[in-house]
Amino acid sequence: MARKIRWSGSDVGAAMESRVAGALAARMSAMQFWKPHSLAKPHDGQLDLRTGDKVKAIVDLPGIPEGTEGKVMLANGFNWQRYRVRFPDGTELGDLDQRHIAPIGRAARRLAKAAARAT
Repeated sequence: MARKIRWSGSDVGAAMESRVAGALAARMSAMQFWKPHSLAKPHDGQLDLRTGDKVKAIVDLPGIPEGTEGKVMLANGFNWQRYRVRFPDGTELGDLDQRHIAPIGRAARRLAKAAARAT
């Protein structure tokens, strides 16, 4: 026979909180990073950014004003290097390239050093 369980108001709230926290934790697991493909090299005039590089918007983007700093979350593409960037307000935009973003900080120094080595 099935037993009936009586829940008081505080028990129901605690059960719901733990269920919500568990579901949120399952969705917020660590993101897996993939090694870039060996053929995915930028062409002349394209940016060579890595995951984690800091960038800034050089044009107004949907919901993001020019000059806003962000972080590269994904770098992909064989023929067209493009990037997915997360901005401070939590907005993520994809398919960004040298027409939309410019490197800042360490990424800019690394790219300047690589350009100096190439010449």
